[in-house]
Amino acid sequence: MIPIGELVLRPATVDDLPAVVAMLADDVLGAARESPDDLAPYRTAFAALDPDPNQHLVVATRDDAVIGTLQLTIIPGLSRRGTVRAQIEGVRVHADERGTGLGTELFRWAVSEARRCGAHLVQLTSDAQRPDAHRFYEKLGFSPTHVGFKLEL
Repeated sequence: MIPIGELVLRPATVDDLPAVVAMLADDVLGAARESPDDLAPYRTAFAALDPDPNQHLVVATRDDAVIGTLQLTIIPGLSRRGTVRAQIEGVRVHADERGTGLGTELFRWAVSEARRCGAHLVQLTSDAQRPDAHRFYEKLGFSPTHVGFKLEL
């Protein structure tokens, strides 16, 4: 648990899933792909993530209310001379907290934790339909250096 003023960043628990999933679903893209009314698949995913030391699912709380989340994955690899990478996914800030600096704090923690875990590169993907998020990531120092591709299975 890391207190930041009145904010606390801590590992997510299964009890946080309703709030986390609600934030994942709280935009046009998320509303089409998330199911806040059926937490079963999220519980299954959490059961796989939680014991894995390379997975860091965190929540930001204020007064015990979950107001932000992200997942940091540590990826050992061979390319770039065996560089360990950190992948940031599922970044969400509660609608009432956007513009307060919470997203910056989440990223500050993620980059620091990535370094602590031995990563030399932090990467993320962002849907092409999220220009506001892209501006935010660039403001934090991320560069749009690659084009991403996905294949639905």
